[in-house]
Amino acid sequence: MKHLMKMILPMLLLLFAFNAMAQTDADAKANEEIRSKAAEWVASLNLNDAAKAQRVTDVVATHLKTIRDWNNTHPFTTVPAGINPRTGEMLSELDRQVIANSAMPKSIHENLMNGLRKDLTEEQVNAMLDKYTIGKVAFTMKGYKAIVPDLTPTEDSVLTKNLELAREQAVDYKSMKQISAIFEIYKTKNEQYLNTHGRDWHALFGAYVKAQKAKKAAQTSKQN
Repeated sequence: MKHLMKMILPMLLLLFAFNAMAQTDADAKANEEIRSKAAEWVASLNLNDAAKAQRVTDVVATHLKTIRDWNNTHPFTTVPAGINPRTGEMLSELDRQVIANSAMPKSIHENLMNGLRKDLTEEQVNAMLDKYTIGKVAFTMKGYKAIVPDLTPTEDSVLTKNLELAREQAVDYKSMKQISAIFEIYKTKNEQYLNTHGRDWHALFGAYVKAQKAKKAAQTSKQN
């Protein structure tokens, strides 16, 4: 038995060492990819200042790594299953993951924003946030303007401001599903705003969908 253990123990140690090396290589590759993404985003600003670009890249890469690590070490299972008190429905896995990620220390977000604002203009900061959220503010506003073509300047300002709040909050979440979930919160607020200021969002959206279907049918008919 002792002889068998002497044979097995070195093999186990070797296996553990191999797994540790593989994990280290995977982590290094993941960090390299994050660094590359951050550098690409910063390059789009055309800062023409290598030192400044380096600092901003460090800030963005650090945030991306921190968000990834928090997400990975705080899975949805850390939040007990239960109901959404607003709807009464069971929390989904996405709901629970969003809750888990929302518990991050505020300093993580503050470090990102302070780091960006130290070297960038507000317009450039917004450009970085847009990179993270794949331009959801502009995309969603384009949709609003298509659905409500006579959107007033005040309505435009309120809707845009809410989406910008969504954008800044969303950069603290890892996956696109999580980011979209944050935007849904503010899109709901926008719909409620329109409904309480003389609009009927449901009717406007329904009319838009109907018009799009009619347009598509007309194009199909024309092609035939």
